[in-house]
Amino acid sequence: MTDKKDVLQPSLWTPRPVEETIAVYADWADRYHAEVTERGYQTPARLAKALAQFAPLDAEILDFGCGTGIGGAALRKVGFQTIDGTDVTKEMLDQVKDGGIYRKTWHSSPTDIGFDAGAYPVIVAVGVISLGAAPPETLAPLVDKMPSDGLLAMSYNDPTLADPSYEDALEAVCNAGLAEVIFREHGGHLDDVGMGSDVIILRHT
Repeated sequence: MTDKKDVLQPSLWTPRPVEETIAVYADWADRYHAEVTERGYQTPARLAKALAQFAPLDAEILDFGCGTGIGGAALRKVGFQTIDGTDVTKEMLDQVKDGGIYRKTWHSSPTDIGFDAGAYPVIVAVGVISLGAAPPETLAPLVDKMPSDGLLAMSYNDPTLADPSYEDALEAVCNAGLAEVIFREHGGHLDDVGMGSDVIILRHT
């Protein structure tokens, strides 16, 4: 049994350099899937269910920051079939279970995320643009990769919602006329610590 006091310490949700974040997740990779599942990780399922209201199930989806494939598995569970995945932490990608979740995966970098603008009508970033993971500055370049009327499904957990820089980044792309929020709902994130998250879906305008 995992000692929950020894995982997902509050220090996880703190600003840090990108290189340090990659090192944190590389070290965590072989335990990540089991630990977050045990703690009642709800956001991937909530996001997938919400996305199915707006995107056709045959849409090509990029799972950006796919990690070990928890988000991809949630997307498949609601009926999405064509999903690619990328992550900046190779060790996390190495833990993706060989269960046919992704059509393909690749190791990206913070400066080269490895796909062309307009390549995917739907991008998912569950728990990626968040405090202790990708910085708020990640959002605008990701929006730039969306095609006209494309969708970006993402989440902000409670610690992220408490950091105004992330909400500012969201408001900036919306106020610039680049995207509009078509869905936003607060709900469970990690059950065992009572943490919530906002699931947010943007449409490129």
